[in-house]
Amino acid sequence: MDRFFTAIATRSATIMGQPLAFILSTLFIILWAVSGPFLNYSDTWQLIVNTATTVLTFLAVFLIQNSQNRDGAAMQAKLDEIIRALDKARVEFVGIEHLTDAQIAKIREALENDIRNEADDDKDRTVTRTVETLLKRY
Repeated sequence: MDRFFTAIATRSATIMGQPLAFILSTLFIILWAVSGPFLNYSDTWQLIVNTATTVLTFLAVFLIQNSQNRDGAAMQAKLDEIIRALDKARVEFVGIEHLTDAQIAKIREALENDIRNEADDDKDRTVTRTVETLLKRY
């Protein structure tokens, strides 16, 4: 069941993310709006678009969330492998995505302070200069 749902979710997310899907959806809405005067703006006319958009939105939410969950998990696995493979990397960072938002914020703050306080390698000043230079270009 997992593989079946993953295949459908992946295929659906790919299709929904294409420009053609947007164009077809826009054309459908235009066609529906143009048909209003011919159908006397009836309750059925309104119900058609309300039902279609509600059902499609409801299904799309689950498909998109599934795709994002898989992408996030794959990214974490890749980052964990990089951490594991690097000699100087701290393996304690593997799995921190399971911590609370507050715990992650504390870790991020500690890392930023650690970088600012490094005496032998002034990375913070280099990054600031680099970012400022980049922003001036655009």
